[in-house]
Amino acid sequence: MSYKEIEKKLEDFDFETYLVGGALRDKLLGKNIHDIDLATRARPSDIMRIFSDCKLIDIGKKFGTIKVIYKSKEYEITTFRAESSYKDKRHPDEISFSNTIEEDLKRRDFTINAMAERKGEIIDLFGGKKTFKIN
Repeated sequence: MSYKEIEKKLEDFDFETYLVGGALRDKLLGKNIHDIDLATRARPSDIMRIFSDCKLIDIGKKFGTIKVIYKSKEYEITTFRAESSYKDKRHPDEISFSNTIEEDLKRRDFTINAMAERKGEIIDLFGGKKTFKIN
């Protein structure tokens, strides 16, 4: 199962799903994609239900992240989130789930990580492609 199949499975259940983070960065830079991160409107319980036929690891359900393992390939799937302030600069004081990728992208650390791709369309609200000179 490729990340595109994972995306499709979530989309088949009407959950928008995007390739995000380092995986998208590597794809845009023409590198091999690994450490696949997907962001979705699906809540953790939805992810667990949809992928109940796969090995699942709760690596941060309260933060919206479920790891799906299929044929030894790992996919981190995280619910869209909105965050508040950070006391320790790493862990948000509060998390709330969001229904939009735009809200999720606002909380990301670098412009290159604040991009998303769905169905071949890149969302780049903060100029990550320009910053990293990606066409």
